[in-house]
Amino acid sequence: MDTSLIHSMTFWYTAKNSFDPSYGDGSSWKKYIEGSKLTQLKEVVSLDTMLCELTFDPDYDNEELYKYIICDQHYVTDLFNSFDYVLKNVQDKSDFNLLALIKEPDQEYKNIDLKDFEFAGYDLLDKDYSVSALTNCGGFIETFSNDKLNNIGLLDTYEMATDIRKRLFENSPNDWHADCFIFALWRHKTIGRVL
Repeated sequence: MDTSLIHSMTFWYTAKNSFDPSYGDGSSWKKYIEGSKLTQLKEVVSLDTMLCELTFDPDYDNEELYKYIICDQHYVTDLFNSFDYVLKNVQDKSDFNLLALIKEPDQEYKNIDLKDFEFAGYDLLDKDYSVSALTNCGGFIETFSNDKLNNIGLLDTYEMATDIRKRLFENSPNDWHADCFIFALWRHKTIGRVL
């Protein structure tokens, strides 16, 4: 892909705690897999704030934070506009996913070669930036089957993401979590965890 296109794109960043069989004593992961029936998962890589919490605690009283944290109308997210800011806050951390992301991509981005990152997939996050419709809503069986998700809980193609997002809202218009943003996610190859 043309590198000038990459430079024109707006990337956000975050660092999320890992959620996989090694989490805690393993019982949370076991219960999650039993409840979700997502037996193909080896890990959850997601923007979901409950399954994959932010790795560090932002200082919300520090005005400098608001130069970096993404705020959308009434919502303060756990997403940031600066890779360096996120990196500074995870220097003494381990066992996390350092993510680059694009909100509302307008085309297939899985072939973008983002330096030091590897494409992970597409997440569908509700409009308050908290819950993934893919991995933390108990499943929307009328819209998509569990086997549509890859082994880290994401969708592999832009076409799948746009189709499922459209049908989610059509099939479940009264479910808050069915009204979603699409996010394209890349995971850092060497910092935190390896894909």
